[in-house]
Amino acid sequence: MSLSISSSPSPSPLLFPPPKTLTLKPLTLTLDHSASRQNPRLRLRRAAVRSAVAIEKEVPEAERPDTFLRSSDDSSHSSSVRSRFEKMIRAAQDEVCAAIEAADGGGRFQEDVWSRPGGGGGISRVLQDGGVWEKAGVNVSVVYGMMPPEAYRAAKGVKDSSEKAGPVPFFAAGISSVLHPKNPFAPTLHFNYRYFETDAPKDAPGAPRQWWFGGGTDLTPAYIFEEDVKHFHEVQKQACDKFDPSFYPRFKKWCDDYFFIPHRGERRGLGGIFFDDLNDYDQEMLLGFATECAKSVVPAYIPIIERRKDTPFTEHNKAWQQLRRGRYVEFNLVYDRGTTFGLKTGGRIESILVSLPLTARWEYDHQPEEGSEEWKLLDACVSPKEWI
Repeated sequence: MSLSISSSPSPSPLLFPPPKTLTLKPLTLTLDHSASRQNPRLRLRRAAVRSAVAIEKEVPEAERPDTFLRSSDDSSHSSSVRSRFEKMIRAAQDEVCAAIEAADGGGRFQEDVWSRPGGGGGISRVLQDGGVWEKAGVNVSVVYGMMPPEAYRAAKGVKDSSEKAGPVPFFAAGISSVLHPKNPFAPTLHFNYRYFETDAPKDAPGAPRQWWFGGGTDLTPAYIFEEDVKHFHEVQKQACDKFDPSFYPRFKKWCDDYFFIPHRGERRGLGGIFFDDLNDYDQEMLLGFATECAKSVVPAYIPIIERRKDTPFTEHNKAWQQLRRGRYVEFNLVYDRGTTFGLKTGGRIESILVSLPLTARWEYDHQPEEGSEEWKLLDACVSPKEWI
């Protein structure tokens, strides 16, 4: 028995109903207004709840602006980390999309530009049903917002805290991409690089003012070609070694640990590098490191695609690829911190879920035959290997 799903574009829904109809326990936003007039403290509580859950709807834009930064950020701090990081991710988006279109041989990206009234915005690019890619998404975003405390804990990976934070002002900028090829012998690639700041006062309980970098690039094949996996990891190591020789082994293990699917007891794929909450080095050094990693995406991935995109395959190979994509969906929707953060802060749904493949497959109690090529992939996902 099998089940297939399809993810196709749909209008972006609101994650929460408007504040006037939203009910929270023990506080209800549709309480008798006379009570709030008599109780100023209750009015303040209502305002705090609204600020934690209110969603600023994105506005479509006809053209790409020079910057998505607020005017105060861009004019006063053109050399700031915020400004330079935005320039870096937008240049990386252009470079990756050009390489993807060239390798595809005919497909073109659909582009959506959007902004928010309070500042920020993004560019979403998706190529679907191309010659090589079933679905390829490359998004950049610059976001200002107020996150509820549970989103702050999701962003920081905090399970629980004795210090209960109130709504936290934040700034986030990043590039995120997932590339799903049609051919089961061509691997899926994911990369994401981001910069994050909280603007809360230093004495705010549970949410200190701070900045950090995060990101990584990882490979998810359905079949193992050792020369491909080694090439991919070598490029990641080269990027890391330019800044600190401890980075690759540290971030490679972090990647293996992060992309673990607990209910399956296996990893999503064959890893790469991953890091998050990184602020224990010089800020300029980390900006340079994130930039180098983003520039390494094309040389790490496109040579593999060129080798595998035209490899003949069978229905059996395709079915296995679809099963592995099912694992991809499970991880992204259940465990991924970026997805969780986006959903809890009212992020743009189409951009958040662009990582999902067009199709995936689940079979009841599927077990690959021991010693088969499919079994070898699963074994490497259960027990991570050192590829270089």
